[in-house]
Amino acid sequence: MPTKQLKALIRDVPDFPKPGILFKDITPLLRDPAGLALAVELMANPFRGAGITAVAGAESRGFIFGTAVAQALSCGFVPIRKKSKLPPPVKSVTYALEYGTDTLEIRDDAVRAGQRVLMVDDLLATGGTMAACVQLMKSLGAEVVGATVLIELVALQGRKALPGLEVHAPITY
Repeated sequence: MPTKQLKALIRDVPDFPKPGILFKDITPLLRDPAGLALAVELMANPFRGAGITAVAGAESRGFIFGTAVAQALSCGFVPIRKKSKLPPPVKSVTYALEYGTDTLEIRDDAVRAGQRVLMVDDLLATGGTMAACVQLMKSLGAEVVGATVLIELVALQGRKALPGLEVHAPITY
């Protein structure tokens, strides 16, 4: 079973980045060529034939999987960056984290109105980051077709922050 193989390449790090958090470290998976290739294929496959014209991912692990999924789907990649990392003009969105707020930005010419975009990240937890990314894409007139993540932490109910969006995750905890 492919999911079992991938889970074996993900390391649990207790109490990181703060006490009570069980961090899912994907570094062992990233350094394994077969594991990385399998992860990308499992993330991309549900969206083959969906007319995706761009893949978008948030800094930083969304860049890793986003560019690989974009290549697998034969389309371009759109970076969503942390505040002040892109030259103007940009659109931005500030969103809540469990311990404060964060701001993401995108170039205001990153996608065209009507472009079919797939959102990509490594992990879906509470859904705040992904919801902010979807909001940025829609503010540019893009059609967000779905989201694919490597890992979903089901108990945190991140899908609730993404109503009506098709969300795919090969690995769930």
